[in-house]
Amino acid sequence: MANATSRTAEATTTRPPSAFANFLAGSIGGAAQVVVGQPLDTIRVRAQIASPGQYKNTWDIASQTVKREGFLALYKGMASPLIGIASVNALLFTGYSQSKRIISPYPVLSIPQTAVAGAMAGAFQSLLASPVELFKIRMQGQYGAATDKKLRHVFQEMWSQHGIKNGVMRGFWITVLRDMPAYAGFYSAYEFSKRRLHKSVYGLSGNKETPLPVWATLTAGATGGLAYWTACYPFDVVKSRVQNTTTSLNGLSYITNTFKTIYREEGLKAFWRGITPTYLRTIPAGASTFLAFELTLEFLKNNTSLY
Repeated sequence: MANATSRTAEATTTRPPSAFANFLAGSIGGAAQVVVGQPLDTIRVRAQIASPGQYKNTWDIASQTVKREGFLALYKGMASPLIGIASVNALLFTGYSQSKRIISPYPVLSIPQTAVAGAMAGAFQSLLASPVELFKIRMQGQYGAATDKKLRHVFQEMWSQHGIKNGVMRGFWITVLRDMPAYAGFYSAYEFSKRRLHKSVYGLSGNKETPLPVWATLTAGATGGLAYWTACYPFDVVKSRVQNTTTSLNGLSYITNTFKTIYREEGLKAFWRGITPTYLRTIPAGASTFLAFELTLEFLKNNTSLY
């Protein structure tokens, strides 16, 4: 009874952000993620789709890319996420907010409830994440040849030659399978770290609405990013392989078939290829995403009526 009373009191003092506030903050967070993380993301994707022996290690990917294609090649494929990732993250944060309301009438969820809400949001945002990442990966999989295509040509080719299923929405279901555990880990780790850091900074009796210092938000965001990739990385490798090809996808069997092919030809280690640049990218990218998101919400709450 006492617990229910305290949670009711908390519900009346904590005003959740509006859908528009989540949308706007998610958009800004997504843009920050792209700008900060794109170079290491290019290295990650090239590691995942490379043929065996093409590169020695992470440094070899970076050095060969810069030497052969120039430094800006590390930003190859950035147009697609810049155009779409703001909407993807806005959809993600909005989906997460709505999922929390579905799961519990109280604004503060337990960590297991947070994981479920994160998985639901991950599945929801896959509708946009799948095509956005498809075009990004296909741009990153070009190595500076004279025949390399611009983004609009890649889009036209996938649309006109392969249609929706095998073209624009290619790899949708493996994206869903990746994003559900990914965002369950992402949000649960972020919230766990955020709550522990809040207690560490302000003590058990501190006002729960008091925002964390910047360093603490960065730490919690980075922790969420590390949990994201740890929970889903083998699925991401499969997704990159699938989206970088154009063979016909029959039903959902392409997922298990790709897993089997990678394991048979390259072994278990192939499912973790590129994990080093991924972890290196995750710390600044994840931290900047949540920092931009939280600062935007805080600004809207304190300075506008949009919150």
